[in-house]
Amino acid sequence: MTGKGGNNLGLLTAVALLIVVLAFFVPPIPQDPAYHLFADIRTFADVPHFGDVISSLALTLAGLIGLGGVTGARSQTLFEQPGDGLAYRVFFLAVAVIGLGSGYYHWQPTTERLFWDRLPMSVAFMAFFAAFWADRVNRNAGSLWVLAVAIAFGVASLVYWRWSESAGQGDLRPYGLVQFGPMLILPLICRLNPEHRYTDGWYLAATALVYGLAILCARLDHQIFVITGGGISGHSLKHLIAAAACLIPLAMLHAATAKNAAGESGEQIQLQITL
Repeated sequence: MTGKGGNNLGLLTAVALLIVVLAFFVPPIPQDPAYHLFADIRTFADVPHFGDVISSLALTLAGLIGLGGVTGARSQTLFEQPGDGLAYRVFFLAVAVIGLGSGYYHWQPTTERLFWDRLPMSVAFMAFFAAFWADRVNRNAGSLWVLAVAIAFGVASLVYWRWSESAGQGDLRPYGLVQFGPMLILPLICRLNPEHRYTDGWYLAATALVYGLAILCARLDHQIFVITGGGISGHSLKHLIAAAACLIPLAMLHAATAKNAAGESGEQIQLQITL
């Protein structure tokens, strides 16, 4: 799929640049120290902040499941060309590492450790974006330089944030672009470039909604902890829901494979009837 909508490249680039420019009209956003004050601070089996640490492993599990589903023999049934699966492999590998980085951070929540939680997250966001670009806009560009440039920008946003914090002028704006920018641009990509093989707008919406629910749970960390009588905190619940969100792209790929196979079978039957 080369993406016949490639003539929308100029418009998509202009929109992306506009989002970047508008972001810098917002004042610098430092890391809020209160962010590290999570509801569940209980220690269990000598593991501090046990709930948040152990629930982080759900992301690692989701990443490994996804990675297993897009590599080896399975990838041959999912992807038309081997290179089509690269962005998805990077995405699921990053998700698996997110769980480890999150566990490391929650063991002792500090701004310094938060960097290692967010770094693989930036890679996952950018790989997900590149997967849609490759399918909808341009296969070769999306699978190669768009993926590389997007990941480089994601990593740079975290390096810049860490530097800005050490300089006493923390600025999360670039990372905010990495986290939320794709969700602003991807619906436009789907709208302007309807032809696709792997990606589906409904699955994109489902991913965004479930991930949004995870973010909401994190915002209600203390309230959920109180409501559940200390059973689970909002942030721990966020990890579990975010892990579920990360598996939706795998479901999308399997649905696309079934749909494409059915379409190809239908074409073959039609051809036989015609002959």
